[in-house]
Amino acid sequence: MDVVDLLLHPVRIRVVHAFAGGRELTTAELGDQLPDVAKTTLYRHVGMLAGAGILEVVGEERVHGAVERTYRLDRSRTRISPEDAAAMSLDDHRHGFAAAMGALLADFSAYLDRPDADPTADSVGYVQVPIWLSKEEIARMVERLREVVVESAANEPADGRRLYLVSPILFPIDKGS
Repeated sequence: MDVVDLLLHPVRIRVVHAFAGGRELTTAELGDQLPDVAKTTLYRHVGMLAGAGILEVVGEERVHGAVERTYRLDRSRTRISPEDAAAMSLDDHRHGFAAAMGALLADFSAYLDRPDADPTADSVGYVQVPIWLSKEEIARMVERLREVVVESAANEPADGRRLYLVSPILFPIDKGS
């Protein structure tokens, strides 16, 4: 299975998100992060991601006679290259978008189900803003957004920091000229 197929699945997207920010988790801890995913399903998807090198084993410990592994995300393997994206069919893009939206909805629902959820205090946002842009303007805007996201993505866990999920979505909504 190629990287595109591996990553564009709602459960696997959520697993990748759970490891964001340099987190190291056991499968049991991952299950606590994704309580709505059946354990057998979770183990199967973790196995697929580990087999592809997207998750790497960083520790093993014997627990109740079984070996419990601790995993870490290999972020370099979670990117769909521009070449792979260009090779995707329109149906592949449709499937990928649906998988991403399904994962986003599940992550957001899990957040709202937490007893400490406070969308206002947590600066939750999901606004959509139609913007008229030329090809040059969109390229400039995308580059500026990329710079901001890349700079913040390099942040390490620290006191006062909380892990946030940022999901930029961009596509034209008219036929264009």
